[in-house]
Amino acid sequence: MDFQKNALGLSHKFISEHVHSGDTCVDATAGRGRDTLFLCELVGEKGSVFAFDIQEEAIRSTNELLEANKKKATLVLDCHSKMDLYLEKESVDAFMFNFGWLPGGDHTKFSHGDTSCIAIEKALDLLKPGGVISLCIYCGKETGFEEKETLLTFLKTLDQKRYSVLLTDYINRAGNPPIAVFITKDA
Repeated sequence: MDFQKNALGLSHKFISEHVHSGDTCVDATAGRGRDTLFLCELVGEKGSVFAFDIQEEAIRSTNELLEANKKKATLVLDCHSKMDLYLEKESVDAFMFNFGWLPGGDHTKFSHGDTSCIAIEKALDLLKPGGVISLCIYCGKETGFEEKETLLTFLKTLDQKRYSVLLTDYINRAGNPPIAVFITKDA
């Protein structure tokens, strides 16, 4: 891996090494649609991508980006903690999460540790054996620190016989750089 990249770059590298044409992927936090587009490009026309977000602005922005790039995905205006209402158990090859707030959007609307942990639990259930999850945890502002600690505490409880969890952290960068976490579900 190229350690000069940021947490999102590391996540893209990790996902690109595990996702193939025809796979089913989920962008659990659609945001501006960049990860949704990235996943669409990886899975190709034979694959499927689902993108979730609670903000209409995010769904609209994602749709515009996909249309401009002639890509298709199923966009769902709903909380990522409700993914199991739209997908079947062990049907997904990869998940991407970016926790925090909508880039360039209202910073009073953001992901929360409690629903984010529920979403990860559901993602683990929806994930195929051998599947992967990437998490980018943005930890600025007061809410980001709370969510980061909640997520890291939760991730430590995952059964090591079923999941491998790798935490990356840029310990020499100023401020509060995002961290990346990678999860694999044992086959």
